[in-house]
Amino acid sequence: MTIAVLGATGMVGGRVVGEASARGHRVLALSRKPASEDPAVMPVAVDVTDPTAVREALAGSAADAVVLAVRTFPADQEFLVGATRTVLDAAATLGIRVLVVGGAGALRSPGDRALLVAENPVYVPDEYRPVALAGVAQLRTCQAHPGADWVYLSPPAVLEPGERTGRYRRGTDTLLTDADGGSRISAEDLAVAVLDELERPGVHRHLTVAHHRGA
Repeated sequence: MTIAVLGATGMVGGRVVGEASARGHRVLALSRKPASEDPAVMPVAVDVTDPTAVREALAGSAADAVVLAVRTFPADQEFLVGATRTVLDAAATLGIRVLVVGGAGALRSPGDRALLVAENPVYVPDEYRPVALAGVAQLRTCQAHPGADWVYLSPPAVLEPGERTGRYRRGTDTLLTDADGGSRISAEDLAVAVLDELERPGVHRHLTVAHHRGA
């Protein structure tokens, strides 16, 4: 496939680019300051807040799918929602599938599906709540879009660089935890999950993954 990655220089986006390239896909790495020495990766300078630039970049690449892996800290909900809507609009016009790497805050709490993780202090300290709520708004933006073909992938509560095991647990719209109550995954294994979903699409529009303890 030809896969466009927006946010290609970030923690998640960079690993998605590497995983896609390692699997033999052609990658379009879109970011404000792109750079790559991989011949399978085409770096393209794009401002995700510019609808025309995003649409032209995707149209010119003949992309089969686009991964939106833009993260903001401190929280910038307006930017995140705007960027998501821009990508969904462009992809809908071009007939391209969108995978949004979103936030854990949009998931439901284990044992209490009425409580979003973003509003659960067990998983989200007060200082991180604005970031979590921005992820909820991002999911709502996807759900409200009339024409785009999208899937929203929520990471677990803790996402950080680590080991690529190639294994993970998969769920739908509820936070996955282990026997000790932990909820985590490496950015490397999240990238594996992203590519698995692109190569073998599932039936759920909102899904999550977590570390596989037996890996």
